[in-house]
Amino acid sequence: MQQTSIALATVLLLAALSTPALAGTVTVVTSFPKELTQAYKAAFEKANPTIKVEILNKNTVQGIAYVRELPVGQRPDIFWASAPDAFEVLAGQNLLQNVADLANKAAPAKVGAYPINSPQGLYLGQALAGYGLMWNTRYMAANKLPAPKQWADLIKPVYFGHVAMSSPSRSGTTHLTVETMLQGEGWDKGWNQLLQIAGNSAAITERSFGVPDGVNNGQFGIGLVIDFFGLAGKYSGFPVEFIYPDVTAVVPANIGLVAGGKNPSEARQFISFTVSTEGQQLLFDPKISRLPILPPEQLKAPAGYPNPFEIAKRAKVAFNSALSESRYNVVSAMFDQAITFRIKDLQAATKAIHAAEAALAKKPNAQAAALVKQAREAAFTPVVASGMAGNKDFLALFTANKKEASVNKQITGLEDRWNSGARDNYNRAKTLAEQAMGLVR
Repeated sequence: MQQTSIALATVLLLAALSTPALAGTVTVVTSFPKELTQAYKAAFEKANPTIKVEILNKNTVQGIAYVRELPVGQRPDIFWASAPDAFEVLAGQNLLQNVADLANKAAPAKVGAYPINSPQGLYLGQALAGYGLMWNTRYMAANKLPAPKQWADLIKPVYFGHVAMSSPSRSGTTHLTVETMLQGEGWDKGWNQLLQIAGNSAAITERSFGVPDGVNNGQFGIGLVIDFFGLAGKYSGFPVEFIYPDVTAVVPANIGLVAGGKNPSEARQFISFTVSTEGQQLLFDPKISRLPILPPEQLKAPAGYPNPFEIAKRAKVAFNSALSESRYNVVSAMFDQAITFRIKDLQAATKAIHAAEAALAKKPNAQAAALVKQAREAAFTPVVASGMAGNKDFLALFTANKKEASVNKQITGLEDRWNSGARDNYNRAKTLAEQAMGLVR
């Protein structure tokens, strides 16, 4: 019996000595799709068999809240997302640790005029991203629709019911797309354009993935997306094309080390891997299709693959992440109250305006034209004007702690007014357009 026990102990000891001891598990909070995260998880674990990677998929807003609400020692190790303004939010709350020493020295300092890595070293650019339009070529041919080239194309009546986008409150990439348009066109004109595009939409999807999935399978004709959604569809063999409008920006998708995480040493190894040459080469996987931070000549890029540094030279928006961060919650709340929660009213007003304008084109009428102009002003004027959007006290309210009763009451009151105001505006716009229609029949 004793000999058996000694033999068993010897076997267990030898097994322990021959098996690498597992190090800590790296927990990653990310908004990225599983096609990307699983590729990096598999490659990193293969190269580092003693470390496991755990992926927690959350949209950017949820991810920030998750990191912020956990105590030191229980937080995830890494935050990985597309939105640079989200990292500024985390940095401002001292939730990121310095990772400047992990940066790939072969990467350029900037893409266009935008720094690839945080100047303070609090996060690194891991990929690059622009914003644009993807469309299903079969859908477009079947519906005799021209391919769009600019955001402004999507306000045309021909696209009514054929467009899809998500909400910035549900998607960090959509927030960047919306903010790019607002910075490129200016607040009032940008919102006017957004409201018209949303009025032409078939849906405001619950998740950002719903837009490219819908375009890939032909549910929607056109989607407003971050570039990797469109490129992944195209390079994965779907009947999809993608274009960068003139009013776009190229900014980094970032990765950062969370302060107070469980396994910072292993997490640093993972971050270093994602920005290494091997990690950057993974971005060309057809299911991922992202733009690397390394110049194309340092990697093996597919033929015809977009060069982000060339795109950045043409882009007309010098993206301001500090501006985006300062009004992050205001933009999200406005979009939801005026668009997401009132989409049917906005669609009805837009449809009535298109119908009245089509009738006017055939039979001009000055009185009817004046009514349509009023209808457009009612439907497509933002619920918050540019003057208020630049007011520091107003913006500060939306960054205050909503758990405080007084703050919550003020914000809820404003949002209720925006919602009811949008409803009244859309109903008025529809009535005015129908009155104009009656004059030209």
